[in-house]
Amino acid sequence: MVEQNAERRRFTRIPFDAESELHTANATLIVQLADISLHGVLIESQKPLSIAPGETAELRIYLSSDVLIRMPVILTHSKPPGYGFRAGEMDLDSISHLRRLVELNLGDESLLERELDNLVSG
Repeated sequence: MVEQNAERRRFTRIPFDAESELHTANATLIVQLADISLHGVLIESQKPLSIAPGETAELRIYLSSDVLIRMPVILTHSKPPGYGFRAGEMDLDSISHLRRLVELNLGDESLLERELDNLVSG
């Protein structure tokens, strides 16, 4: 089953450990980024999140003191402590930082181009 999911997946998940903030309608929580792709993220939280599948939030990923990815997200699944989110439309700076992060971690420009094509056609 895992192999089937990997074959269907069009976006490479990159394990990435970064402290992040999840801003919901009711709260701001410190969460831990587990992995990231051009299509979404998996985060972990020691406290249960009060957000239901389909609800929106904003994830702020701090790459350094002056580099921030602001990602509008929609909760797609939860299995505490893990929560999976699909990415929404990002501002130009955020998508540029995310693209560069993915590019550096994939190490293959052709893989990046394929994923960008999937993102645009998806």
